[in-house]
Amino acid sequence: MRDVNSFDDFYGSTSGRALRYGRAVADDAGEAQDLVQEAYRLATDRWRRLRGWRLAASRTGPPREVGPPGEDTVLLVGALRQLPARHRQALALHYLFDLSVEEIAPGGPRPGRHREVLAVPEPGPADRHHPDRHPGPAFFALPAANDAGTGNQFGPGPVLPVLCGAAPGEAQVVARRARTLPFRRAGAPAEEVPAGSYRHSVAVYRAGLADDALRELRQAVTDCPAQAAPDAPGVTLRQRLLPDTGYGDESVLFELRAPYRDANGDPTGGDEVHLVRAIRSGDVVTVLWEQGWESTSTERVQFDADSRRAIEAVRRWLA
Repeated sequence: MRDVNSFDDFYGSTSGRALRYGRAVADDAGEAQDLVQEAYRLATDRWRRLRGWRLAASRTGPPREVGPPGEDTVLLVGALRQLPARHRQALALHYLFDLSVEEIAPGGPRPGRHREVLAVPEPGPADRHHPDRHPGPAFFALPAANDAGTGNQFGPGPVLPVLCGAAPGEAQVVARRARTLPFRRAGAPAEEVPAGSYRHSVAVYRAGLADDALRELRQAVTDCPAQAAPDAPGVTLRQRLLPDTGYGDESVLFELRAPYRDANGDPTGGDEVHLVRAIRSGDVVTVLWEQGWESTSTERVQFDADSRRAIEAVRRWLA
């Protein structure tokens, strides 16, 4: 892998192993393909030769389809699932991706650490409760009265608003999936446009580090009370934390406030206000970011109700 000089070479030489690794971790063909797609998307963000990825995708297409797992694969996956998540991932990287134990060790090669990663000690409390699946099923369904009929629009994109360049908790994310979900006002006529839209994500963090991610988020909001709007010169966006209790193990709630603007981008008086809530349950964090629709503001009652639906969906998934 270190000798690969272009992304198309990298993609062609690793896509098969990537899909096998995804199957070992997810044990589901659809979730495995989602994992592989997201992995290569993240890789392109860090690859200097993005043109190579486009050429590779056009020549080779997506990873080839894999048939149903054989008996040996079923037994192997069953055995892997008995291990803590970090050890299972280390074994898969070592035997499926041909990485050395030094390369797999957290934080890079350090004396005395690399053998520790491939060892299999008795799982501790954090490992016993750490989720080991891609968070595909951990999303709530809108009530029929609020369903805009658009379905789940899963795909890449930001899961938090810009906060003065901060990236709270990103270094600890193990797996994440996100969707855009428009919703309608209860009782609205069928022809009425949606009342708003959620950017909703579910992320699995390294064991014991999800609370650090929320702490970093609180700090990022505190450190960024105001910033210039990236798409509107001269417009200032303001952020502030709001008190919040009663959601999951802990939660962070903050508001985004911007001047109302007309079609030309000129302020018309008053503010457009949107809410963001991040809720932790164990090592999983679900984020609900209400983004509005045609200059609407967040309706707090519905936002709170959907926040409860979001964390309940995560708890059902974890159970």
